[in-house]
Amino acid sequence: MFRRLPEIETALNAAAEAVAFTIDGRPAKARAGDSVAAALLANGVTACRNTPVSGAARGPYCMMGICFDCLVTIDGTGNRQGCQVRVSPGMAVETQNGKREVER
Repeated sequence: MFRRLPEIETALNAAAEAVAFTIDGRPAKARAGDSVAAALLANGVTACRNTPVSGAARGPYCMMGICFDCLVTIDGTGNRQGCQVRVSPGMAVETQNGKREVER
């Protein structure tokens, strides 16, 4: 569903530096300036949380902070909107399963 446009892909590949981070403990790379939600999608992660009631998978949808479907845990802090946070080197992103734990 989400993919980079080919003409933009070519131009950005030459200019963008890679940012290393982790998704659920697995190494991943993104472009400098990408939001966490865009980086998840670029790495093939389409569901970043499961709802607490039904367990339905949810993933980035609006990409502008309205829908709250891109909630993830970032560096130990839960319920962060992935579309509103830029990925940074060494960042640890975790998908959320159900409701947020109290200590997170």
